[in-house]
Amino acid sequence: MHKDIATPARTREILEKYGFSFKKSLGQNFLIDTNILKRIVEHAELSAHTGAIEIGPGIGALTEQVARKSKKVVAFEIDQRLLPILEDTLAPYGNTRIVHQDVLKADLQDIIQTEFKGIKDIMVVANLPYYVTTPIIMKILEEKLPIRGIVVMLQKEVADRISASPGTKEYGSLSIAVQYHTIAETVMIVPKTVFVPQPNVDSAVIRLTLREKPAVAVKDENFFFQVTRASFAQRRKTIVNNLSSQLPDGKLKKDQIIKALHAAGIEESRRGETLSIQEFARLSDQLYPIFIQ
Repeated sequence: MHKDIATPARTREILEKYGFSFKKSLGQNFLIDTNILKRIVEHAELSAHTGAIEIGPGIGALTEQVARKSKKVVAFEIDQRLLPILEDTLAPYGNTRIVHQDVLKADLQDIIQTEFKGIKDIMVVANLPYYVTTPIIMKILEEKLPIRGIVVMLQKEVADRISASPGTKEYGSLSIAVQYHTIAETVMIVPKTVFVPQPNVDSAVIRLTLREKPAVAVKDENFFFQVTRASFAQRRKTIVNNLSSQLPDGKLKKDQIIKALHAAGIEESRRGETLSIQEFARLSDQLYPIFIQ
């Protein structure tokens, strides 16, 4: 068994060997606690039949733990300076492949087909750079990739928003967008003390298990998300005011919006954050003929 990368001493040794300095713009914070990494991997429930996608492997601390438990790992690293380090630290693991590319620009369907031939069970496991967490998660979900789920570490505040319930201040269009596609649960809180450099905030690990079909059936998925975003545009406003100010020609159609709310069984005085995903589905279906000709 090779020495774990994620100990403070080994991390320092690797960084010094390569004279590596952290780039703030890339949100680089490396984990230096092996136990936490092992727990992240446990939550992903990997096996010898699993293909894993990682994003932002850094110096390979998480990649190593994932590689030990899965059939194959494909990791996306945007920072060229890390490529020779990863080649070195991951040398003992022949089942890892590093792709030097921005995951937001990558053709993930194509990579899954070529890299994971014959692998049916695919998981995304990552310690995500904070500044691009949401776009990465949304890309993975919107592209409807053939994966079982996503286990990622991210800012605790974003994790709270993703797994929030109606009526809480964290609940918003992001909660609905993610919960539409997945069952979302925060599985652990990670203190900022286990990173170098130390971030300003605590982190959390969230597990998103893909649903076989979306949480609700709607006439038009894009319009459903348009309605949910509009409903949260200004949190202090009632839903009718948000919808009439945000939807195209909404002010002219205010009476029709009120009728649609009533038809969906929703009081016009309510605010967006009190509506469940089921209520949003009913509402968007009622609004659909008014706004989408």
